[in-house]
Amino acid sequence: MIYKEFKGERLSNLGFGAMRLPQHSDGTIDRDAVAAMTAYAIAHGINYFDTAYPYHNGLSEIVLGEALSHYPRHSFFLANKYPGHQIASEYHPDEVFEEQLQKCKVDYFDFYLMHNVYEKSIDVYLDEQWGMLDYFVEQKCKGRIRHLGFSCHGEYPTLLRFLDSPYGAHMDFCQLQVNYLDWSLQQADKKCRLLRERNIPLWVMEPVRGGLLANLSAEEAAPLLQARPDESVAAWAFRWLQTVPQPTMILSGMSSLEQMKDNVHTFERVSLLSDEEQLLLQAIADRKRNSVPCTACRYCCSSCPQELDIPSLMNSYNDLNLGFSLVPIMKLEALPPQKQPTRCLQCGSCAQMCPQKIDIPEVIKRLNLLKEQSPKWTELCKQREAAAKALKGNK
Repeated sequence: MIYKEFKGERLSNLGFGAMRLPQHSDGTIDRDAVAAMTAYAIAHGINYFDTAYPYHNGLSEIVLGEALSHYPRHSFFLANKYPGHQIASEYHPDEVFEEQLQKCKVDYFDFYLMHNVYEKSIDVYLDEQWGMLDYFVEQKCKGRIRHLGFSCHGEYPTLLRFLDSPYGAHMDFCQLQVNYLDWSLQQADKKCRLLRERNIPLWVMEPVRGGLLANLSAEEAAPLLQARPDESVAAWAFRWLQTVPQPTMILSGMSSLEQMKDNVHTFERVSLLSDEEQLLLQAIADRKRNSVPCTACRYCCSSCPQELDIPSLMNSYNDLNLGFSLVPIMKLEALPPQKQPTRCLQCGSCAQMCPQKIDIPEVIKRLNLLKEQSPKWTELCKQREAAAKALKGNK
């Protein structure tokens, strides 16, 4: 297992993310499978485990806590998160934190994150009436949190705003969505550069983009398997991360023992991609993210009577067109009403200005359809909040 040093700690470079735990056919978590995966992980050097309040509607913390309770507390690092990103009428960090400790069967968290700082949730975190920063800094001083950080699905200005806020001085690490597709699609390169400038260690989530980069088409996978016949397609995404941003922690939401074994094999050694191999991945990423070849020249914006941010909408379309992803949904829902794609008049003036000859009104029409067919982030938050309350009430 590859290890990274962090503030005197020796962390496995691969972490076990508990967002996509194995499930039975009825949707319940397969606790025996989780126990087996946890045992394999610990036996093969993984010492970092990551969960969160809303994962599996509140059951991830319980199941992972049960699996880890069979091992000495000092033998693993446990990360959890505060759900300030979920839409709620009020927030009680003290109550949630105490509940999380109980559910995970521990009396402290090694790593604790402000969960999903993005365009809507940042104002919740920065709102002093909830006392979040003061409370969690106090828990860190008491030793109930050893390292404090945050995850961010927001755009670059949101990340910058959070780091420049009072939170910035207290953040030991930042967790970002980084992979060879989102390096440019979600400006992960620019965000990682900001972290390096601030000397903030990088934690990586979604290294295979929710499985998208581990399940390439036969045509896309063929040159990769030919170049490295002893490695899986998923391994290429992890090798890219070894080659490019050099993160301290790479989290994988593994759903089976087979995935666990494959990832452990990948992380037995560093094997940097050559320039030619990186070009193979770049070609795959280019094909996937450029279904609409917008170059963000912004010529279209000057002619839009609604003053929509058309390049940003084109980017959201390319992202959603790859398959369901919460990130573009959150991004769109965070837009003010007057900037929503539904405000498009279909007048066509933007298309007349486009050097790439993109039928922009048609793309926006398809974007509205994709957004309408996707689960609403706000509704998901409310469902999870209700599930968490029901779970708490049934204890």
